[in-house]
Amino acid sequence: MLSARAAVRTLKEYHPPLGGREGLRLDFNENTVGCSPRVLEALRNLDPERLAKYPEREPVEQAVAEFLGIAPAQVLLTNGVDEGIHLLCETYLESGDEVIVAVPTFSMYEIYAAATGARVITVLAKEDFAFPTAEVLARITGRTRLIAFANPNNPTGRAASREDLLKIAAAAPDAALLVDEAYFDFYGQTVLDAASTAPNLFVARTFSKAYGLAGLRIGVLAGAAEQMKMVRRVSSPYNVNGVALACLPAALADREYIRDYVAEVGHGRERLEKELAELSVRYWPSQANFVLALIGAESGRFVGAMRERGILVRDRSSDPGCQGCVRMTLGSREQTDRLIAALRAVMAELKSAKVSA
Repeated sequence: MLSARAAVRTLKEYHPPLGGREGLRLDFNENTVGCSPRVLEALRNLDPERLAKYPEREPVEQAVAEFLGIAPAQVLLTNGVDEGIHLLCETYLESGDEVIVAVPTFSMYEIYAAATGARVITVLAKEDFAFPTAEVLARITGRTRLIAFANPNNPTGRAASREDLLKIAAAAPDAALLVDEAYFDFYGQTVLDAASTAPNLFVARTFSKAYGLAGLRIGVLAGAAEQMKMVRRVSSPYNVNGVALACLPAALADREYIRDYVAEVGHGRERLEKELAELSVRYWPSQANFVLALIGAESGRFVGAMRERGILVRDRSSDPGCQGCVRMTLGSREQTDRLIAALRAVMAELKSAKVSA
């Protein structure tokens, strides 16, 4: 009888709540207003011949490399950051190898690594979700082959320092260090420039967040040219679809659109954090396009009550150290107005219910 590999049979499953998501979607950290109008124009100008051809990734990779300020040989476009993670696992991991992941974080690091048969070692974040540098360094062994971090981290919004990340890269020369910068646009700090001198450092970026291209599934993985040559060997030459490749240059060209959207998100983040403080709700200062707040035992009711008001937020109670926490994405000023109004109403409702009980 046909049977999947043991590593796959015991694999954790990731089930994002995709069904029934009507309302203001502040639960997935997506761009809440959509892509640049230039992207829509590029879509309208697509011709049947282009769609009939296999996509050519290299010309767009050159444009992305120029945009990032690195060599084309250092760049690989991927089907979202997810594929970048998968490709690193396929390139460097074998059964019995060790992978270090600081938690709570994005689930796919552990899932893709465990699928290879590697042993995943999770290191819990420190108090207030501070980056556990010393603890990660202490877990590095001769079997460590991959270390993966999101910076800023999801779902906490906290960030590790450049110094700490490069210290880890230097301490584990036989391991690939993935720094997932999916939320870079809202943070503004990067280790990408160090990829030329740190041969085991890889940086992932996505165009699903600030750029509003989540539906097109396109990201980029960057690293030292010699290492990227190995990663390319396990990548399909047609991994990124032609529609995404046609639209990405237009998205990159509209820097003003991205700058304005990021500014609105930053303004909204400040407003939300101030509002949470005034409501005496604990939160963690964020460097991303979302804020994690501790609602407590009523987190499930909170999420449901927000949904009743047409706003979707995400309960993160199942993540390590996040019991009772809810993550809220920021968007435009008008959307932040709606979020804060609903937040005030729901918190008052929960407080009233507690008093009545």
